[in-house]
Amino acid sequence: MSAFAGVFGGPDPAAALRRPGFDPAWSEGGLALAGAVEQAPDGGWIACGDVVLDNAGELRRALDLPGASPLALLAALVRRDGADAGRHALGMYAAAVWLPAERRLWLLRDGAGARTLYFAGDVTRGWSFASSPRALRRAAGVSGEVDLVALRDYLTCAFVPGERTMWRGVAELRPGTALSLPDGGAHVFWEPTERIEDADAPLEAHAARLRDLIDDAVRVRLPASGPVGVYLSGGVDSSLVTALAARMAPGPVHTFSLHFGGSFANELAWSSLVARHCGTQHHVLEFPASVIQKHLPESLAALDDPIGDPLTTPNLLIGRAAAGVTGTILNGEGGDPSFGGPKNTPMLLHALYGGADDLTTAYLRSFGKCWDDLPSLLTADVQAALRDGPPAGWWFAPRLVDGGMRHFLNRLLDVNVRFKGADHILTKVANLTSANGLLGRSPLADRRVIDASFAIPPEHKLAGTVEKAVLKAAVSDLLPVEVVHRPKSGMLVPVQAWFQNELRSYARAMLLDRNARTRSYFDPRTVKEWLDTPRAPKRGVKLWLLLTMEVWLRANE
Repeated sequence: MSAFAGVFGGPDPAAALRRPGFDPAWSEGGLALAGAVEQAPDGGWIACGDVVLDNAGELRRALDLPGASPLALLAALVRRDGADAGRHALGMYAAAVWLPAERRLWLLRDGAGARTLYFAGDVTRGWSFASSPRALRRAAGVSGEVDLVALRDYLTCAFVPGERTMWRGVAELRPGTALSLPDGGAHVFWEPTERIEDADAPLEAHAARLRDLIDDAVRVRLPASGPVGVYLSGGVDSSLVTALAARMAPGPVHTFSLHFGGSFANELAWSSLVARHCGTQHHVLEFPASVIQKHLPESLAALDDPIGDPLTTPNLLIGRAAAGVTGTILNGEGGDPSFGGPKNTPMLLHALYGGADDLTTAYLRSFGKCWDDLPSLLTADVQAALRDGPPAGWWFAPRLVDGGMRHFLNRLLDVNVRFKGADHILTKVANLTSANGLLGRSPLADRRVIDASFAIPPEHKLAGTVEKAVLKAAVSDLLPVEVVHRPKSGMLVPVQAWFQNELRSYARAMLLDRNARTRSYFDPRTVKEWLDTPRAPKRGVKLWLLLTMEVWLRANE
């Protein structure tokens, strides 16, 4: 990713921008920009950002701008269409575009959320923005105070959902949104929308249309020459991307799989089967607990917000191996959020049979993290402060209860795409691939593929007990039948065993230290109890969330 930042308004924008170490590449009056800055030949726009466009060729023809860079194309669209520019730009982008004639600055983020953009300020104090919260905090003079609502939500979900970030006063621009400055008006140019098409058509017809889109989504993400890599777990999503890359790539295809040692369950039999079937150059990497502990601070320092996914450090390390052979790495992320993976099951059962919980509580519990433990885990001061903040579930409840979609499954997938997809999956991909100098690409998170999912009747996504039925039908010719139809198991990280053995002393030293950064947030008595009883159900997952938060805070000091 290309780092960029800017300050708009205030007494000295250029000086404010220098605080985080950015030398302004362009400054005029009340605006200073840093990073890769470009200007229109006629002065009609000035822009900076991180832009990768999948339809760049089409836009060059439509705008009559042969040879224009992706950033220049996006800026030209903003000049022409304002807030609607993002509707025509397909790809990954976060950018700032200044229109001198209007004295208006636009901040834009792509619809799926594959790139991130953070901002702080208001009309009175001026605005600061940056591609990372770390840079923004210094440019905006924001304190290092933790946002307690974000902390509560992280403990519930394992990521920070919505526009809040872990730093109080720093906001994240939502996917598919253009923010107008200095007025601060937010304009949504794209979001998942339920538009069921051909409701009476058979599954096969929907699968054929979907296949065409997926083929193109993979094709446009392949490098023009040279080798390409694919993270291959052995599940249907990463396997279909592997199979299509093997058919279309101009150079060798390298696949990368991981495991945690011979004594733990893994999916190597499936990933190796797919690699042989597709004829890839296959690499298998082992990451024992000692390696994870060594590189945990490095991986968390690369993240914008803490992500309590135990695969974070393995993702960093497998990316490092991939960077040795390619500059582009594909993955299968996006299939579950858009097409209905197994983690939707608790909510679907709740919708069918009900229960004691209301819909919001049921969804918070479905993550299987620390929701029920918050009264004993959070200190009394934190709990008192949270009483004045937004309630738990503030970020998803309106979408899940209604959200303009008739079918409950689609409302559930909408929340998955907007939040877990944008705030966890794609953000993690972007941070950890760029940390290794890789361009990470997620074909199944293509905006066109997401749109197609919400046009397909729900019964073709969840057909009885068959999850992602239409996606599996679309790619059934690409893979061995046992790969397409096997139940999804997911990548099981043995954190429960690690906290009983290799990570136990490390976790105790970090979390029970008198100077632990989380000591004012987590009740030490509960933390000690958890560390003393690592065999309790789900204890490993919960301890991992606490350890991740502690290490992330230290890495961001």
